[in-house]
Amino acid sequence: MKMKSVKRLIAAALATVMTVGLAGCGDDAASTGGSDADKDSKEPAVSTDAASTETGEVSPYPIYKDADGNVYDLGGMEIIIRDWFSGEPKEPETAFEQAQKEYRDWIQETYNFTIKEQAISGWADVPADFNNYAQTGGDENYIFTLRTDPAVVEAMHSGLMYDLATLDCLDFSEEKWSNGVHEYYADGGSIYGMRGIDAEPRGGMYFNKRLLQEAGIDPADVYKWAESGEWTWDKFEEVCKTVQRDVNADGVTDVYGLATMTSWFYVAAVYSNGANFINKVDGKFVNELETEATMEAINWAVDIYNTYLETYPEGSNWDYFMTAFKNGQAAFADGETYMAGQEYKEMEDDFGFVPFPKGPKATEYNHVASDNLYVIPACYDEQKAWNLAFAYNLYTEPIPGFEDFAAWKNNYYQSFRDIESVDQSLVTLVNNSRVTYHALVPGIDLSNDFIWGISADKTPAQKAEEIRDAWQALLDEANK
Repeated sequence: MKMKSVKRLIAAALATVMTVGLAGCGDDAASTGGSDADKDSKEPAVSTDAASTETGEVSPYPIYKDADGNVYDLGGMEIIIRDWFSGEPKEPETAFEQAQKEYRDWIQETYNFTIKEQAISGWADVPADFNNYAQTGGDENYIFTLRTDPAVVEAMHSGLMYDLATLDCLDFSEEKWSNGVHEYYADGGSIYGMRGIDAEPRGGMYFNKRLLQEAGIDPADVYKWAESGEWTWDKFEEVCKTVQRDVNADGVTDVYGLATMTSWFYVAAVYSNGANFINKVDGKFVNELETEATMEAINWAVDIYNTYLETYPEGSNWDYFMTAFKNGQAAFADGETYMAGQEYKEMEDDFGFVPFPKGPKATEYNHVASDNLYVIPACYDEQKAWNLAFAYNLYTEPIPGFEDFAAWKNNYYQSFRDIESVDQSLVTLVNNSRVTYHALVPGIDLSNDFIWGISADKTPAQKAEEIRDAWQALLDEANK
């Protein structure tokens, strides 16, 4: 096989690259045709001999072999990483994409399998589709992509997901697993979900540059405050107070500080203060709704919401806040990163993006992570599960020569309006994601149970006390 870009890497890097690889991959029980004696070997057999192509070129990739010296052979498996969003593959347009394609072609040829990402389920159907498949089985070779959902958590507890901790071709101490998804979907010593790619930057704070400038604030200062650690609740409120004004002096507010909805803003506030609704301590779920840090965040969020919010007109849709921000009616709007390239793609005013402001009890800027996970159905036998895990591990390995290249940035450069949004803000989010444990407890619905019950007649503390016993019963059940 020709490997044009790869040839350039082999000189100085070859000695190093040949000894780096999929640590722990190599239980011979998963090698097709392996003998019973092979199963006793727990160390991967990695060739330190350069692999040559038919043209005599040397490959910089490590070769994984069983104890008998045979290259692992997956028997021509056709593997599908099943999701709801993948489109048709495109031809490489960058040096990284070309190197990635060459590497992935090479692993498929070397280990005798094919693998592709393919949209099969719809977003709404994913949890049910996985549950049905895992219970009935099939001849396909699926690695399922799932989103965080109570049904997914129930599937984990119901034994529908293969225990990845039993597959020794996965070493979760490697850097590529640092997103923590495997820890999130863990129960005792078992692991049911994984993610061999970077965490996805999700929520932060959009700001309208024109409205800030008209209020006498340099938009570049927002990035400076975020970089220096000065982008705090107090600073955010100070800016909201400055930009919110009656422009034409008719007694009606024309520019608001904030456009948002409670189920996003309140949650972001709690995590921005280093707090939790539900936490996991020593393997057990605990209620932290009434802790000082959580109550402080909720009370602050309620006050900001009541003071600076662009109110929803009667009869408006739930997503009116995005319309208000897009139309220049509010200086700030918290939201997810996908909105830059969708909801705000045609926005006339220029916009920027920073992390949610930091609360007084937090040491870092945080955001609520909601990373998709990758699972293997438990209906598959050990051999098949190992092969799928081995292939996924190979598929998500760093590309030689691009180990430190943040490929995830490419799409965001196309949707955001400035470099700082990506190189500063999104990098911060990727490095400081917070998981939401309440999503793992069947029966807890944060918005219905708590957030939407806060009103002028019921304080956050009163609502928290009201649901305390009901939540504890759900936690007790989940902790069994």
